[in-house]
Amino acid sequence: MLRLERLRPDHAPALLAFEQENREYFARSVPDRGDAFFAEFASRHLARLAEQDAGECHFHVVLDEDGDLIGRVNLVDIDEEGAELGYRIAERATGRGVATAAVAEACRLAAATYRLSALRARTTLDNPGSMTVLARNGFTPVGDITLDGRPGIRYRRRLATEPAGRIRSLA
Repeated sequence: MLRLERLRPDHAPALLAFEQENREYFARSVPDRGDAFFAEFASRHLARLAEQDAGECHFHVVLDEDGDLIGRVNLVDIDEEGAELGYRIAERATGRGVATAAVAEACRLAAATYRLSALRARTTLDNPGSMTVLARNGFTPVGDITLDGRPGIRYRRRLATEPAGRIRSLA
């Protein structure tokens, strides 16, 4: 069983290792973060935590049944219309429904805990796995885009918020 945890300072070492171990894998379907991302990881991590504390974004790590970090799910660019969903799952965890489950939990948190009314997402056309994850989670295509020179699709999902008494808490 997987779980999402809100990003904390102590996640930094495992998150950096996750990004390093999967860098080549991620670069096959999304733009590479570049060497500066890794060289400046500690300060970037602190900056993400500050953004989260300010309520500008919500960052999460995905942990497997053994507590190993196998992904991340982020809600960024929060505005009155919702937030942008982004996620990355480790290569070793693909093909097992991890991304679908992690995105489902992020959608639940977005509505119940963060009180967002909608989520936006985007992916390239050459990333069918991501398109499948979004479709399985109720996202609908809303337009074509170009991402780093590659054709892609924008998605949107409306969220229903739950009454406050029904919110589940995650560490």
